[in-house]
Amino acid sequence: MSAPLLLPFTRPSIDEETIASVAEVLRSGWITSGPKVLAFEAALSEICGGRPVRAFNSGTATLEVALRLAGVGAGDEVITTPLTWVATANVILEVGATPVLVDIDPITRNIDLARIEGAITPRTKALIPVDLAGLPVDRDRLYALAKRHHLRVVEDAAQSFGASWNGQAIGSSGDFVSFSFHANKNLTTCEGGALVLPADVDPGLCERYRLQGFRRFADGGMDVDVLGGKFNLTDVAAAVGLGQLRHLHEFTERRRALARRYFAILDPALNLELPAQDFTNCNWHMFQPLLPAGTDRGAFIAAMRDQGIGVGVHYPALHLFTLYRGLGFTAGQFPHAESVGARTVTLPLFPAMNDADVDRVATALTRVLKP
Repeated sequence: MSAPLLLPFTRPSIDEETIASVAEVLRSGWITSGPKVLAFEAALSEICGGRPVRAFNSGTATLEVALRLAGVGAGDEVITTPLTWVATANVILEVGATPVLVDIDPITRNIDLARIEGAITPRTKALIPVDLAGLPVDRDRLYALAKRHHLRVVEDAAQSFGASWNGQAIGSSGDFVSFSFHANKNLTTCEGGALVLPADVDPGLCERYRLQGFRRFADGGMDVDVLGGKFNLTDVAAAVGLGQLRHLHEFTERRRALARRYFAILDPALNLELPAQDFTNCNWHMFQPLLPAGTDRGAFIAAMRDQGIGVGVHYPALHLFTLYRGLGFTAGQFPHAESVGARTVTLPLFPAMNDADVDRVATALTRVLKP
């Protein structure tokens, strides 16, 4: 008997109109940053309440540049969560600052806002909250805390594009807001990201950090006045992003419908710990139950694959990685993040899935987990 066709945990939905627009860009001869990038930035700005938005070649680059624009550097501390993709903490190291980790709320799996004040020192310069799986951190409490302690905020909204808080799109308010458009995100440019800028930051300076610190003058002269990187988005990628934006609302609604079906049909006897049910703010970037304590996750993933179901892990607690152990972090420091990181699995959820696909995942879970 042949193996069942694999249902991956994610897959981008790119329509023929978008593919045609990419071909048009390739034929135009202008394939690096150009008119499509400008159009993409304008469209993103409209979603973000008219705020300045600049596109980048990755969400990681947007985080690094945001920290530089916020004046974060050597001697500073930046508070973030241990339950995120390692890029969130890596960029703090990249600018010469020190990452300070705060454990998560086990219900939301986002940084525990009640624990942050205990981690603030005179060296604390900024906060990087992460909207894990597309569930926004409580923005009201977050910004009240930041204001009390005069801290900059760099929202790691890599997973929450299309989500909202109190009816406002993520990115339409706040300080710096960083989005990722990686291939597995709710909106993709294949690789890419965008940074929403606060009113006190010069977009021109952001652009210089994005492209080698370079600036050009009307008389043909040029200069480099900051240490920038090579972070610009291509017009090819921007064309994909523009095509994706046409479907953003339907993508989000379909993800929510699929998540609702998971909640409705998963067997409680499996003893999975399900994520918080938020169908108002969350964009359902991922659907992540926690396995019962003591389950061999590697064996579970292999068994699900044998059933034709792709499963991901997002994310192990980052302070347990070798790099961060070398910085002095140890097991046991952040027990909630460690528990979730050790038991989390990412089940298939993407707009092209149908209800029968969710049913197939549920059936496979029962076969694999039920005694």
